Order: sequence, then C-alpha cells, then structure tokens
Amino acid sequence: MADLVYRKVMHDLKQKIIANAFPNKRLPDERSLSEQYSVSRSSIKRALKILADQGIIFKKRGSGTFINPLFMKNKTIFHYEGSNLGITDSLKSQGMTPKIKLLSFKVVPASEELQQDLFLSKGDFVYEIKRLRSFDNQPFMIETGYIPIKIAPELSQEIVSGSIFNYIEEKMHKRVTRSFLSILASPSNKEDQKLLDLSANEPVGIMEGIFFLDDGTPFEVSNMRLHYKYLRYNTFVMLDDY
Repeated sequence: MADLVYRKVMHDLKQKIIANAFPNKRLPDERSLSEQYSVSRSSIKRALKILADQGIIFKKRGSGTFINPLFMKNKTIFHYEGSNLGITDSLKSQGMTPKIKLLSFKVVPASEELQQDLFLSKGDFVYEIKRLRSFDNQPFMIETGYIPIKIAPELSQEIVSGSIFNYIEEKMHKRVTRSFLSILASPSNKEDQKLLDLSANEPVGIMEGIFFLDDGTPFEVSNMRLHYKYLRYNTFVMLDDY
C-alpha cells in the first residue's frame, strides 16, 4: 500500500508539471504537499526523490524545490512513470490519441539469440508480435516484440492489440520495471517507408533492447523503429563529489 501511495503522488505531480500547474516553476514544500495529498512526509520525500532522479525537478538548498526548465523545454513523447515501462500509457502528444494496429501475431521457435536474451532453452517458443503505433492517423512506430509463452501463456490477439504491460500488471500481478535499451539511427527500409510514410532518403530511429519484470526475469525483447521526427533522447547527468 505504501508503495502505491508514493507512486500515485509522483504520477500526479508529474502530470501537473507537464500541464504547467506550477507557473512559478516552484513546488510547494514537503509539509504542504503532505497535507494536500493526505500522506506521510516519507511518501512525499520518496516521490520527490524519484522526480529529482529523473531530472524533472531539483532542490536548491535554502530556497525550495523547482522544476527543471530543460525538462519543460525538451519534453519528448515518452513519459515513463516509474511503475510500468509500457509505451501505451507513456505517450503524450498535445491531446492526440495513441492507437495500435496489430500487424501480425504468431508463435515461433526461439532463435539462439532469443534463447540467450530471454533465458530460454532449446525448443522453447515465443510470441512474435508486430504492431504499428500511431497518433490519430499519423503512424510513428513499428514495434516487433518477442515474449516467452511460458511467462504469459494466455496472450491473445485482443490482448496484444492493447497494452501488454498493463495486462501483465492487472491480470498477472507482475510489473515491467527495468529495461536495457540501445538507441541508434538507420536508413529506412521499404517497410519503414510504407508504414511510417517516409521517403527513400529519410532515416528511422531505432530503440532495441530487453524489458525485465520486477523480479528480474527477462520478459520481452523488442525492436522499435520510429519515424525520425519523434525520436529525441534526453538524459540527466548528476556529478557527485566524493
């Protein structure tokens, strides 16, 4: 329950920051936030620490907690909230509705590479799920994922046409909380050009890697090919004195 409380506070504060609910760029103090949300100071401290670790806010000694102006300037379409790394709930784009079109859904033998990445044995099978994501009628991502059948044996076309990670959390009571991703650029291929409405000389951004459950189990190998105009990578670097 305590874990859920701080995550709700963190999520609400982040949404308010994105909505520019703090025009002076300064958050209320911890005591005020504790009273506002009717939660303990420790829950507020934990929520603020995660927002600070994400580079969204920073504390200025003796002055208070402020919103990082670079976060507001460089917001991307991805806003991960800390409890679930699924893309469906992470997409924000000025009120446009994210949509998923299922391109293919089948069961295939795990290749040697997938066996290694997903800790599978020879003869194990995986779901191969290929989807096209769009904002309203604007496609922006071709996503191909591989999920072990033994982890989620009841996946169906209906489930994978929506948020798979939400299904895992709500129905299986597991969460995808970590990932290892590589981000790069590549010339677009014919499929990219057709599905993402790109010309032959336009590139794609690529995000590829592995997503892990909260117990450390590798859950999905994913390859995401993005329309280049939607790919922006932001990071927050903090140097500590030792």
